[in-house]
Amino acid sequence: MDIGKNIGDYLKDQGIKQSYVCERTGLTPTEVSYICTGRCKKVDAIDYYKICKALGLDLLFFLADGEAEL
Repeated sequence: MDIGKNIGDYLKDQGIKQSYVCERTGLTPTEVSYICTGRCKKVDAIDYYKICKALGLDLLFFLADGEAEL
């Protein structure tokens, strides 16, 4: 399971640009890109929290590959 990849897939499916996530979280474009493509293997839990909060979703949504009940 790759939470970052799940986030990246969600953004793509919903038509949300990574720049939106950057603006809402304070993460750099490089950080967001690396997280969303799965290239960054050691992501701070706080960064995942920031992204989920910016998207209005719970982290469990991405842990369950987008199938968790909200």
